[in-house]
Amino acid sequence: MGLIVQKFGGTSVADLDRIRNVAKRVARTFDQGNDVVVILSAMAGVTDNLIRMANQVTESPDKRELDVLLATGEQTTAALLAMTLRAMNYAAESILGHQAKVVTDCAFGNARILDIGADPIRALVQDRKIVVMAGFQGCDINGNITTLGRGGSDTSAVAIAAAIKADICEIYTDVDGIYTTDPNICPRARKMARISYDEMLEMASLGAKVLQIRSVEFAKKYNVPVHVRSSFSDEEGTMVVNEEASMEKLLVSGVTCDKNQARITLKKVPDQPGVAAKVFSPVSEAGIIIDMIIQNMRSGGQTDLTFTVPETDFKQAMAIAEQVATDIGAEEVLGDQNIAKVSVIGVGMKNHSGVAAKMFATLASENINIRLISTSEIRISCVVTEKYAELAVRVLHSAFGLDKP
Repeated sequence: MGLIVQKFGGTSVADLDRIRNVAKRVARTFDQGNDVVVILSAMAGVTDNLIRMANQVTESPDKRELDVLLATGEQTTAALLAMTLRAMNYAAESILGHQAKVVTDCAFGNARILDIGADPIRALVQDRKIVVMAGFQGCDINGNITTLGRGGSDTSAVAIAAAIKADICEIYTDVDGIYTTDPNICPRARKMARISYDEMLEMASLGAKVLQIRSVEFAKKYNVPVHVRSSFSDEEGTMVVNEEASMEKLLVSGVTCDKNQARITLKKVPDQPGVAAKVFSPVSEAGIIIDMIIQNMRSGGQTDLTFTVPETDFKQAMAIAEQVATDIGAEEVLGDQNIAKVSVIGVGMKNHSGVAAKMFATLASENINIRLISTSEIRISCVVTEKYAELAVRVLHSAFGLDKP
């Protein structure tokens, strides 16, 4: 029998009936002789409601106090599940992030885990208690409550699994696994039995919302097997594991689509050393993540500089770009929010050629124009006009044989 970490998302604990359902699943795992540590999210909608209340109090809630407020969502579900298990005659005890010694940096709202002193959890497990921990939260070196960002309970779960050397981390959610693409876009999407950490990292960064990317980084770094499965059925889900030889036989494993993208172009930028730093440094200092960067050379010592940012940061990035353009003598700044990034991902790309050519030809056959291209060892991404994004996903899914069972 093993040591199992089970994480349940907001839809899995959305009301008391669902909390009872979670309790039954946890109890069943415990009855099979396993030690169980449960990580919980807040009930569905609770975090958003807490943010709304904070914004009604003030337009700019203090980040420290906002973390104190938001952490109560997970505290509520942890206490309720522990109570439910106790009512079923199971020894259960709830603990919070600071009690589990989850130490983070001081970045309120998006803190990163620095260390986990897991001894309190181990002690409870050794007493054969079911540990019910509030996810999403930790404590900085000054003793302040911190939160790990949206989806942070995934990171809590995998980090705890790594710290206590769990045999597996089960992520329970409202979907029954990881699919070759979004089933809402492509009805022929198929659930994958296994996917590599690297492929999952790419998918998480490119729009797939099943796992928070930082949780996958933890899983890869500490070699934690992650099982993504449904809270509402006993079906096997998808295992996220180390790369296996059989995975390389499949050229492309998945197709993703990210519509939260915007493009900014500085026209006729002086082609001089240091100019790129002048453009991108203030954007970085504003905390805006830049994705693709393309530079097109012009004659006469000038260049066009294009980059993409999350659409939610578009207005701020445009304001910065316009100021920089004035400072460096660029001719104008153009912006476009009607774009999307479509990507194909697969570890098989490392040892096979022709993926890019096939992707470009497939898009061309549907008259879908490619605006920007970027690549990694196991991923090719194209920026297209947003209205063609879903069509692009479907035709690429078919072209790479992902429709086939």
